[in-house]
Amino acid sequence: MPKRVLRGLVVSDKMDKTVVVKVERRVMHPLYKKFIRKSKKYSAHDSENRCKEGDTVNIQECRPISKRKTWEVVYENA
Repeated sequence: MPKRVLRGLVVSDKMDKTVVVKVERRVMHPLYKKFIRKSKKYSAHDSENRCKEGDTVNIQECRPISKRKTWEVVYENA
């Protein structure tokens, strides 16, 4: 089964080897049929401490690294 990949904005990089990524999604309201923006924050593993606050990153599912950290930052090969 493929791992899920999400795109989001880094909102905090104060922890060592961890960043907090805010992922927004658009959901249609069932009654009013209006699109609403919902967001959720994920703690992601950043092994090289490359991400800074304000960066747009991709995160991917991984094995549990700690209690709340089950995502890792995916680096693009440049």
